[in-house]
Amino acid sequence: MAPRGARGAGTEAVLRLLLLLGSLCACGAEEEVVLNTKLETSDLQWTGFPNDDQQWEEVSGRDDDANSVRTYQICSPASASSYWLRTRWIPLKAETVLYVEIRFTMMECSSLNYRQCKETFNLYYYQSPTDNATLTQPMWMENPYTKVDTVAADHLLRRGGERRSNLKTLRVGPVGSGPGGATMGVYLAFQSQGACMALLAVRVYYRKCPALIHSFTSFPETIPHTLVQQALGVCVENAGTPSGEKTSRPSMLCGEDGQWVGMGTSSSSCACRPGYEANPSHLRCRGQFKAVPGVAGCSVCPANSNTQIPGSTYCLCRPGYHRADSDPPHLACTRPPSSPRRVVSQLNLTMATLEWSEPMERGGRSDLTYRQWVGNKCVCVFQVCGTCEDSVMFQPAQQGLTLRRVSIWGLKPHTTYSFRVQSLNGVSSLSQSEPASQTVNITTSRDVWGVRKISSSESSLTLEWGSPSSHSHLPDLTILNYQTRYAVEGSDWMYSLSDSSSIILSGLQRSSSYRVQVRARSQAGYGPFSPATSFSTQPEGQETPRLLLRPSGSLHPQRQCVSIAMKVYIDPLTYEDPGEAVREFTREINPSYVKIEEVIGAGEFGEVCRGRLRAPGRKENYVAIKTLKGGVTDKQRRDFLSEASIMGQFQHPNIIHLEGVTTSPTPSSPVMILTEFMENGALDSFLRLNDGQFTTIQLVGMLRGIASGMKYLSDMSYVHRDLAARNILVNANLVCKVSDFGLSRFLRENSSDPTYTSSLGGKIPIRWTAPEAIAYRKFTSASDAWSYGILMWEVMSYGERPYWDMSNQDVINAIEQNYRVSVLSVCLPCPVSLHALMLDCWQKERANRPKFCSVVAALDKLIRSPASLKITHPDGAGSSHPLLDQRRHPPLSLGGSVGEWLGAINMSRYEHSFLQAGFTTLDTLVSMDTHDLLRVGVTLAGHQKKILSSIQTLRNHKATPTLPF
Repeated sequence: MAPRGARGAGTEAVLRLLLLLGSLCACGAEEEVVLNTKLETSDLQWTGFPNDDQQWEEVSGRDDDANSVRTYQICSPASASSYWLRTRWIPLKAETVLYVEIRFTMMECSSLNYRQCKETFNLYYYQSPTDNATLTQPMWMENPYTKVDTVAADHLLRRGGERRSNLKTLRVGPVGSGPGGATMGVYLAFQSQGACMALLAVRVYYRKCPALIHSFTSFPETIPHTLVQQALGVCVENAGTPSGEKTSRPSMLCGEDGQWVGMGTSSSSCACRPGYEANPSHLRCRGQFKAVPGVAGCSVCPANSNTQIPGSTYCLCRPGYHRADSDPPHLACTRPPSSPRRVVSQLNLTMATLEWSEPMERGGRSDLTYRQWVGNKCVCVFQVCGTCEDSVMFQPAQQGLTLRRVSIWGLKPHTTYSFRVQSLNGVSSLSQSEPASQTVNITTSRDVWGVRKISSSESSLTLEWGSPSSHSHLPDLTILNYQTRYAVEGSDWMYSLSDSSSIILSGLQRSSSYRVQVRARSQAGYGPFSPATSFSTQPEGQETPRLLLRPSGSLHPQRQCVSIAMKVYIDPLTYEDPGEAVREFTREINPSYVKIEEVIGAGEFGEVCRGRLRAPGRKENYVAIKTLKGGVTDKQRRDFLSEASIMGQFQHPNIIHLEGVTTSPTPSSPVMILTEFMENGALDSFLRLNDGQFTTIQLVGMLRGIASGMKYLSDMSYVHRDLAARNILVNANLVCKVSDFGLSRFLRENSSDPTYTSSLGGKIPIRWTAPEAIAYRKFTSASDAWSYGILMWEVMSYGERPYWDMSNQDVINAIEQNYRVSVLSVCLPCPVSLHALMLDCWQKERANRPKFCSVVAALDKLIRSPASLKITHPDGAGSSHPLLDQRRHPPLSLGGSVGEWLGAINMSRYEHSFLQAGFTTLDTLVSMDTHDLLRVGVTLAGHQKKILSSIQTLRNHKATPTLPF
């Protein structure tokens, strides 16, 4: 331990006795934490030594409470070398004594059977006025580092034994004071010499005496750096020190443990000034209150309240909590309730009924009531109506309701109403926030009627229906389109869209009965589905007469306006209640069927986990689980679930499959989206991990699967907007599937050119985005084709980053100057046929880019003719345009090193082997061939091609001072 400084043994004994027995006021010590790894949310990035033999490894782990923490681990029992790990620089406010609390685990050496194994580690510290430590300075040894102690474990781990951690607290210092009184910071360093251990958590803190008012004297917050430290106080208002010949300021001692010890004497204590009398209540009621006079003592503040005022007659409520005027001071403070849940509406012409569930939180009160509000303006189909409340009546009442049901009368037809149900209690009026509420929109008289069959064949049905306004006296509604859903008994619904009040359903089963429902979509959203009606297709060889239709639905021999049915994507944003889309397109899963096993990543809304799904009657299987973190807004919850309602509409072997959702969270189970588990993770990292290990035909097979999935999305009038290798998942069979629909949007049909125009300011993945999407925010399936070309380049380069380290602005400028992404980088030769397909995808005019059906056909042709994939560019490397060839390579002149050359092509792993084999300069490399590479130890075909391509460049440019390879 560090010395406390020279002082007489007798004096120290007296001071310790004062600390133990002489206390006039024992006030709670405070701790100032300056480092706590359990609270870190990102990598710690501490510094290890030696640099070329890093043994300390930073990993994610679990603490004793199963919380995710950042830890360091080391296991070098076979080596007696010193391995150091240094924290970041810890700034300090003043000179003090630090306490280092370390939680760690240690393996028992007897179970490892290594002579050099140790069951201890050392703790050091180093003081510095600034964060100036480097990889080499201060030198990694005792002096300049100061040793604190050698730490041994109380509990050792054995193979197969119980896992128990150790907790040690060490005293460091005093530290923090430099020459001339300068404030210093400190580094902590851990030294292992043969231990097999893990640092689970490190907490560094110092103790301080809190600010105190005692005996009419105010003492400031004091940080001790010795066994006891004197603190000078000042008299409180209306008090002073007694007059006399010699007076000294009041003082107290602050102990090293952060506890105050009284040292005042009668000659230096404060007293009331003339005209004031002593009122010692603050000495008894500090942090408590006494509401009424009497002999009773002070009381502890009730729940959700506190007081810092001595002698309080009541306690103040914490922020967000309130006390009603009728609540006595001894009652707990309460807060307004949360919003009502699951508001459900039932509409019958111009009368509606609202029902809802009790709030999740009542706020701690029993006087819960409800109130209804109607939007200021009612949105009519053909105009803006007057104030909603002019004609609306509520039964039994509009406010003060204790029952969770209300009937609403007097609604106008063809009008959209917005009803807000609020939860209130006795303190809602005291809150500065609006009462929590749930809103439900109701549109009257918007249903389709009279669905009937016009004709049928063995594989089709021609239907028509009446529009929502054709049986009313009001002007025609502005109907945007109609959605038809149909299904054979016992099967799932299929959906189709039409612009007129008629449709042809094709591709049906012969002699089958179909249930059909239709609903209209206006500017206010979708209306309700019409009642289910059954229609049958004809037996083989029969067909009913076909009738011509006009938009109104009555016969007209001059014109035919029918729409051919096809499956299309339904945008969840078109639903008045987004929850309806979730219920319609996803499967609700009981949370008890789901077991979360480990966290594998983090998303925008929460953690991404791996788990198991065990549903009754189904085989248990692994699933990927996206969880919704707590405390999110309603909008964030809707956005989170909207991705599920998107995925639930897709059924394709190259689209990630949605297993289901859990939308009713419990204390132990959050809102979750469950998808199939893809063992190999994201495509970009998978390719980088397996650099050079696949054949060209395997890579083309991956590209073909991705193109097939994109063709499916394009056929459904759907644009992805974020197609990149990072958003492609790979399973154990190397099947690639399109995922991540967070940026995806539905294509609005605009004649023959469907587009999606995003709102300004939205984030766009520049490196993968087509020029028109960057410049005008115009997204189409053609912009997805551009992104697919970039993805092809990623796959063939084994996960290289497009444009390398160019900034986004440089990428935009290059694209605007008519550069196109060109041939593959030096990492692999590119087949000419694939390069041509990339260039087609990168046509500046989006109309000239291939559709995904053409891409699939082209890749199928290449797979059937693998010989065509062996034709590569003559130079095998480099780029015909500078757009993708602007990495910052080191200058490789005749003085360049082999290590720099290997590092520039990401092959540094072979540097030691090259040097040992005698290839020590660039001149010696130009004569290398495949046999030399095998002798050096380069066995992977991809790595051989990469190195030989760069050697060829060295040969071609040997006389050039700087070689851009």
